[in-house]
Amino acid sequence: MQLTLENPDFRYLLRGVSADGVLVNDKTINRSFVLTPHELIEDWRPRSSQDLVADDMQALLGLNPVLVILGTGTRQQFPSAAVMASCLTRGIGIEVMDNAAAARTFNVLATEGRKVVAGFIV
Repeated sequence: MQLTLENPDFRYLLRGVSADGVLVNDKTINRSFVLTPHELIEDWRPRSSQDLVADDMQALLGLNPVLVILGTGTRQQFPSAAVMASCLTRGIGIEVMDNAAAARTFNVLATEGRKVVAGFIV
């Protein structure tokens, strides 16, 4: 069997999640952020899932995703109905999960070439 290393054709890869933050490429980010395969927006406003409001979603929706992944910290916490509606009323899917699951899912979807945007609450 021949093994070939394939480098992804995108700029950002999530490499790990810990209590200290999320490892994006070789940098640990310890504040909430927004990520696409080609763009990193640091210092996203919400500091907890309870702090997240519909207006915060504009940072993600402005990147024209087909799917939004919302990482809500060390455990899955669903945001308000208004936050969910900010995506769903535009026909954009939203998946809510803990940060570790969100990182794994983001990497898979980015590798598939999907138009995904992730928001991580750290």
